[in-house]
Amino acid sequence: MNISALQKFYHGFFIDTPVGNNAFSFDQRINKRIYVPSLIGGSVSDIALGREIVFSNIVEGAEVNTPGLARFVHDVSFGQDIFIFDNHNHAFAFWAEALAQGVFPKGLPLVHVDQHKDTRVPEKSWDGQDPFRYANMELNVGNFISPAIKAGFFSDVIHVAAPEAFQAGFPAHFVLDIDLDIFSPVMDYIPYDLKMNWLKEALKRASFVTIATSPFFLEQDEAVYLIKELLIERDRV
Repeated sequence: MNISALQKFYHGFFIDTPVGNNAFSFDQRINKRIYVPSLIGGSVSDIALGREIVFSNIVEGAEVNTPGLARFVHDVSFGQDIFIFDNHNHAFAFWAEALAQGVFPKGLPLVHVDQHKDTRVPEKSWDGQDPFRYANMELNVGNFISPAIKAGFFSDVIHVAAPEAFQAGFPAHFVLDIDLDIFSPVMDYIPYDLKMNWLKEALKRASFVTIATSPFFLEQDEAVYLIKELLIERDRV
Protein backbone atom coordinates (compact mmCIF):
# COMPACT_ATOMS: atom_id res chain seq x y z
CA MET A 1 0.00 0.00 0.00
CA ASN A 2 1.29 3.45 -0.92
CA ILE A 3 1.10 5.74 2.12
CA SER A 4 2.26 8.97 0.44
CA ALA A 5 -1.27 10.45 0.44
CA LEU A 6 -1.58 9.71 4.14
CA GLN A 7 1.83 11.19 4.88
CA LYS A 8 0.80 14.51 3.33
CA PHE A 9 -1.68 14.84 6.18
CA TYR A 10 0.04 12.83 8.92
CA HIS A 11 3.19 14.94 9.04
CA GLY A 12 3.07 15.82 12.74
CA PHE A 13 0.78 18.67 13.83
CA PHE A 14 -1.15 20.08 16.78
CA ILE A 15 -4.91 20.47 17.18
CA ASP A 16 -5.60 23.50 19.35
CA THR A 17 -9.34 24.01 18.86
CA PRO A 18 -12.18 22.04 20.52
CA VAL A 19 -12.64 19.48 17.74
CA GLY A 20 -12.18 15.72 17.55
CA ASN A 21 -10.38 14.29 20.56
CA ASN A 22 -9.43 17.77 21.69
CA ALA A 23 -13.08 18.60 22.42
CA PHE A 24 -13.16 16.48 25.58
CA SER A 25 -13.43 18.85 28.60
CA PHE A 26 -11.83 21.56 26.48
CA ASP A 27 -13.22 24.51 28.46
CA GLN A 28 -12.17 23.01 31.79
CA ARG A 29 -8.63 22.06 30.85
CA ILE A 30 -5.42 24.04 31.23
CA ASN A 31 -3.83 22.16 28.34
CA LYS A 32 -5.57 23.26 25.15
CA ARG A 33 -3.86 21.25 22.45
CA ILE A 34 -3.07 17.70 21.45
CA TYR A 35 -0.53 16.32 19.03
CA VAL A 36 -1.01 14.06 16.03
CA PRO A 37 2.27 12.31 15.12
CA SER A 38 3.69 11.79 11.67
CA LEU A 39 3.27 8.53 9.78
CA ILE A 40 6.30 6.59 8.55
CA GLY A 41 6.86 3.37 6.70
CA GLY A 42 8.79 1.06 8.98
CA SER A 43 8.58 -1.89 11.30
CA VAL A 44 7.92 -2.75 14.92
CA SER A 45 11.42 -1.58 15.81
CA ASP A 46 10.32 1.97 14.91
CA ILE A 47 7.59 2.03 17.58
CA ALA A 48 8.64 4.44 20.32
CA LEU A 49 7.11 6.50 23.09
CA GLY A 50 6.46 10.16 22.37
CA ARG A 51 6.62 13.19 24.66
CA GLU A 52 3.79 15.29 23.27
CA ILE A 53 0.30 15.14 24.78
CA VAL A 54 -2.07 13.31 22.42
CA PHE A 55 -5.12 13.02 24.68
CA SER A 56 -6.37 15.34 27.42
CA ASN A 57 -9.46 15.07 29.61
CA ILE A 58 -10.86 15.82 33.05
CA VAL A 59 -11.34 12.73 35.23
CA GLU A 60 -12.98 13.10 38.65
CA GLY A 61 -12.07 16.76 38.71
CA ALA A 62 -8.41 16.27 37.77
CA GLU A 63 -6.84 17.03 34.41
CA VAL A 64 -5.20 13.99 32.82
CA ASN A 65 -2.75 14.62 29.97
CA THR A 66 -1.35 11.57 28.24
CA PRO A 67 1.49 11.31 25.71
CA GLY A 68 1.25 8.72 22.96
CA LEU A 69 3.59 7.42 20.29
CA ALA A 70 6.49 9.32 18.80
CA ARG A 71 5.28 8.37 15.33
CA PHE A 72 2.67 6.24 13.60
CA VAL A 73 4.05 3.24 11.71
CA HIS A 74 2.91 1.45 8.58
CA ASP A 75 4.48 -2.02 8.70
CA VAL A 76 4.45 -4.48 5.81
CA SER A 77 7.01 -6.88 7.29
CA PHE A 78 4.52 -9.73 7.36
CA GLY A 79 3.17 -9.37 3.84
CA GLN A 80 0.11 -7.39 4.94
CA ASP A 81 -0.60 -3.77 5.78
CA ILE A 82 -0.44 -3.10 9.53
CA PHE A 83 -1.00 0.43 10.84
CA ILE A 84 0.13 1.16 14.41
CA PHE A 85 -0.97 4.44 16.01
CA ASP A 86 -2.22 5.88 19.31
CA ASN A 87 -5.77 7.34 19.33
CA HIS A 88 -8.20 4.92 17.74
CA ASN A 89 -10.15 7.34 15.52
CA HIS A 90 -7.22 7.48 13.08
CA ALA A 91 -8.27 4.01 11.92
CA PHE A 92 -11.04 5.66 9.88
CA ALA A 93 -8.51 7.50 7.69
CA PHE A 94 -6.40 4.38 7.21
CA TRP A 95 -9.44 2.29 6.26
CA ALA A 96 -10.61 4.93 3.79
CA GLU A 97 -7.24 5.16 2.05
CA ALA A 98 -6.84 1.38 1.92
CA LEU A 99 -10.27 1.06 0.31
CA ALA A 100 -9.43 3.81 -2.20
CA GLN A 101 -6.33 1.84 -3.20
CA GLY A 102 -8.16 -1.48 -3.36
CA VAL A 103 -6.13 -3.04 -0.57
CA PHE A 104 -9.25 -4.82 0.66
CA PRO A 105 -12.77 -4.82 -0.76
CA LYS A 106 -15.73 -2.98 0.70
CA GLY A 107 -18.12 -5.08 2.72
CA LEU A 108 -15.77 -7.32 4.70
CA PRO A 109 -16.63 -7.78 8.38
CA LEU A 110 -14.65 -5.75 10.88
CA VAL A 111 -13.30 -7.78 13.79
CA HIS A 112 -13.05 -5.12 16.48
CA VAL A 113 -11.01 -6.23 19.51
CA ASP A 114 -11.58 -3.54 22.10
CA GLN A 115 -12.62 -2.88 25.66
CA HIS A 116 -15.17 -0.44 24.18
CA LYS A 117 -17.63 -0.66 21.28
CA ASP A 118 -16.66 2.75 19.81
CA THR A 119 -20.00 2.94 18.01
CA ARG A 120 -21.33 6.30 19.17
CA VAL A 121 -22.72 8.41 16.35
CA PRO A 122 -20.72 11.56 15.54
CA GLU A 123 -22.47 14.92 15.21
CA LYS A 124 -21.52 15.24 11.55
CA SER A 125 -21.83 12.51 8.94
CA TRP A 126 -19.00 11.90 6.51
CA ASP A 127 -19.60 13.45 3.10
CA GLY A 128 -17.22 11.08 1.35
CA GLN A 129 -14.53 13.73 1.05
CA ASP A 130 -11.24 14.20 2.92
CA PRO A 131 -11.32 11.25 5.33
CA PHE A 132 -8.14 12.50 7.01
CA ARG A 133 -9.72 15.77 8.10
CA TYR A 134 -12.92 13.98 9.12
CA ALA A 135 -11.02 11.46 11.25
CA ASN A 136 -9.15 14.18 13.13
CA MET A 137 -11.55 17.11 13.26
CA GLU A 138 -14.94 15.42 13.57
CA LEU A 139 -14.32 11.96 15.02
CA ASN A 140 -13.00 10.89 18.40
CA VAL A 141 -11.95 7.65 20.05
CA GLY A 142 -15.55 6.62 20.73
CA ASN A 143 -17.41 7.27 17.48
CA PHE A 144 -15.33 6.26 14.47
CA ILE A 145 -16.96 2.91 13.68
CA SER A 146 -20.53 4.09 13.02
CA PRO A 147 -19.56 6.34 10.07
CA ALA A 148 -17.40 3.55 8.63
CA ILE A 149 -20.38 1.20 8.67
CA LYS A 150 -22.67 3.89 7.24
CA ALA A 151 -20.19 4.51 4.42
CA GLY A 152 -20.16 0.80 3.57
CA PHE A 153 -16.57 0.17 4.60
CA PHE A 154 -17.68 -2.99 6.41
CA SER A 155 -20.67 -5.32 6.33
CA ASP A 156 -20.86 -5.62 10.11
CA VAL A 157 -18.81 -5.43 13.28
CA ILE A 158 -17.77 -8.43 15.35
CA HIS A 159 -16.95 -7.02 18.77
CA VAL A 160 -14.41 -9.13 20.65
CA ALA A 161 -14.35 -8.24 24.33
CA ALA A 162 -15.56 -11.29 26.25
CA PRO A 163 -13.84 -14.58 27.20
CA GLU A 164 -16.00 -16.62 24.84
CA ALA A 165 -15.19 -14.29 21.95
CA PHE A 166 -11.51 -15.14 22.36
CA GLN A 167 -12.38 -18.79 21.80
CA ALA A 168 -14.38 -18.23 18.62
CA GLY A 169 -13.22 -18.82 15.06
CA PHE A 170 -12.70 -16.26 12.31
CA PRO A 171 -14.55 -15.18 9.16
CA ALA A 172 -13.02 -16.33 5.90
CA HIS A 173 -11.89 -12.77 5.14
CA PHE A 174 -11.93 -9.82 7.52
CA VAL A 175 -10.31 -6.58 8.61
CA LEU A 176 -8.76 -6.75 12.08
CA ASP A 177 -8.94 -3.72 14.37
CA ILE A 178 -7.12 -4.06 17.70
CA ASP A 179 -7.29 -1.67 20.62
CA LEU A 180 -4.59 -2.62 23.09
CA ASP A 181 -6.82 -1.47 25.93
CA ILE A 182 -8.13 -5.03 25.79
CA PHE A 183 -5.05 -5.65 27.98
CA SER A 184 -5.84 -2.86 30.45
CA PRO A 185 -6.21 -3.86 34.12
CA VAL A 186 -10.03 -3.84 33.99
CA MET A 187 -9.83 -6.60 31.36
CA ASP A 188 -7.62 -8.89 33.45
CA TYR A 189 -10.54 -11.24 34.04
CA ILE A 190 -9.78 -12.59 30.56
CA PRO A 191 -6.55 -14.65 30.69
CA TYR A 192 -3.57 -12.93 29.09
CA ASP A 193 -2.48 -16.01 27.13
CA LEU A 194 -6.00 -16.54 25.78
CA LYS A 195 -6.07 -13.01 24.37
CA MET A 196 -2.52 -13.07 23.09
CA ASN A 197 -2.77 -16.44 21.34
CA TRP A 198 -6.11 -15.57 19.72
CA LEU A 199 -4.77 -12.23 18.49
CA LYS A 200 -1.65 -13.80 17.01
CA GLU A 201 -3.83 -16.18 15.02
CA ALA A 202 -6.14 -13.34 13.96
CA LEU A 203 -3.14 -11.33 12.78
CA LYS A 204 -2.05 -14.17 10.49
CA ARG A 205 -5.49 -14.40 8.92
CA ALA A 206 -6.55 -10.74 8.53
CA SER A 207 -6.68 -8.90 5.19
CA PHE A 208 -5.76 -5.57 6.80
CA VAL A 209 -4.79 -4.58 10.34
CA THR A 210 -5.09 -1.47 12.50
CA ILE A 211 -3.64 -1.37 16.04
CA ALA A 212 -4.36 1.47 18.47
CA THR A 213 -2.31 1.95 21.63
CA SER A 214 -5.06 4.01 23.40
CA PRO A 215 -2.99 6.34 25.61
CA PHE A 216 -5.93 7.34 27.81
CA PHE A 217 -6.73 3.73 28.72
CA LEU A 218 -3.35 1.99 28.76
CA GLU A 219 0.17 2.93 29.82
CA GLN A 220 2.09 3.40 26.60
CA ASP A 221 5.22 1.55 27.68
CA GLU A 222 2.99 -1.48 28.18
CA ALA A 223 1.40 -0.89 24.78
CA VAL A 224 4.81 -0.91 23.10
CA TYR A 225 5.67 -4.14 24.90
CA LEU A 226 2.41 -5.73 23.75
CA ILE A 227 2.99 -4.73 20.13
CA LYS A 228 6.40 -6.37 20.20
CA GLU A 229 4.93 -9.46 21.85
CA LEU A 230 2.27 -9.67 19.15
CA LEU A 231 4.44 -8.97 16.13
CA ILE A 232 8.14 -9.58 16.71
CA GLU A 233 7.61 -13.11 17.97
CA ARG A 234 4.83 -13.79 15.50
CA ASP A 235 4.99 -16.96 13.43
CA ARG A 236 5.84 -15.69 9.95
CA VAL A 237 4.95 -18.92 8.17
